Amino acid sequence: MQRILRNSLSILAICCLTFSLNAQQCIDDPELGVISPDGSPCVNTVISAVPFLRINPDARGGAMGDAGVALSGDANSLHYNASRLAFAPEEAAFGATYTPWLQALGLNDVYLAYIGGYKKLDEFQAVGASLRYFSLGDIQFTDVNGLSTGTGKPNEFEFALAYTRKLSDRFSASLTGKYINSNLASGQEVSGKVLEAGQAFAADLGFTYRNDNIRSSGGRRNKFAIGAAITNIGSKITYTKDTVRDFLPANLAVGAAYTFDLDAYNEITVTAETNKLLVPTGCDGTDVFCDQDAIDDQSPISGIFSSFSDAPQGFGEELREFTYSVGVEYLYDKQFAVRAGYFSEHSTKGGRKYLTAGLGLKYNIFGLNFSYLVPTSSQRNPLDNTLRFSLLFDFGATADAR
Repeated sequence: MQRILRNSLSILAICCLTFSLNAQQCIDDPELGVISPDGSPCVNTVISAVPFLRINPDARGGAMGDAGVALSGDANSLHYNASRLAFAPEEAAFGATYTPWLQALGLNDVYLAYIGGYKKLDEFQAVGASLRYFSLGDIQFTDVNGLSTGTGKPNEFEFALAYTRKLSDRFSASLTGKYINSNLASGQEVSGKVLEAGQAFAADLGFTYRNDNIRSSGGRRNKFAIGAAITNIGSKITYTKDTVRDFLPANLAVGAAYTFDLDAYNEITVTAETNKLLVPTGCDGTDVFCDQDAIDDQSPISGIFSSFSDAPQGFGEELREFTYSVGVEYLYDKQFAVRAGYFSEHSTKGGRKYLTAGLGLKYNIFGLNFSYLVPTSSQRNPLDNTLRFSLLFDFGATADAR
């Protein structure tokens, strides 16, 4: 019953987000291998609670295939990798992002709002904070017979605080603590269980290596960065008083970025990134000995470690759980940017594939970024053909912006 309840709440929370919510019951055909009953590839997506934590709130990274773990530091760094802040060019910055959700379906009250900022304490240290709010608009609740049980305004939010420090001239680390609240149907009753707001605490670890003095053949200074972050390491979450709790969407991100300093006015940044959910993979129906309850009962830390080796179809399926992003940014005079990117996820793990594009403008302390997503597969995306934007305010510039 707990898994049914979780799936119901996940559907409500994400409103058709492209994560599949149930592991498909597959068969092991002697000739065709592991397939679904209709002969298509076996779909076995990784399931977690509060997937809104993985929605990218940054229009800059969103325009670069949702890659950002190794980009330069800014007000939205806490989403990707807070250790970026140690190398941020400004003394302080503040940003706000608005992301419409399911706009293609005509919904105007479903959205993600995000505000973030940071302050450098000195040349070695910085602190940052962010607030992520996901509104699901007005919802009409019904019981199993379709009778109305009232209306509500489901919402979820995350508040995060980060500290980052340079451990050397080129290497930094960060620690982020966060509080998560998921109020989807508080007060409603499902299968005799009264629902309440889910609450959890989590932490992120981030690392950045950055070298801004790579000499090119023309004597210019190119820049290279490697970033890595493990996010949403924390307690499980529940919406009832049951002892059974669900995993947060813990995630591993690793990426690199290289900036070509072409001349005094032009530069190009290329970035690539891979992500993997550190959540146990569920049973796919091919192994009669697979115990889903035992999988769900793992501790958060045990679940993180087992997520690298628990796929029912072995190492090949583990590799399919990685997503890949590539992006490019052209920056003119540190004021005007053109961006593009591509994101790919295996068809058996969600099937999201899309192109992204965007623009960036900066004048004095004020910046404005736009991003646009174009799907390239049959898998629908809540951000299909949706324009996202971020406002940025940078204070006290200390170095080049990129």
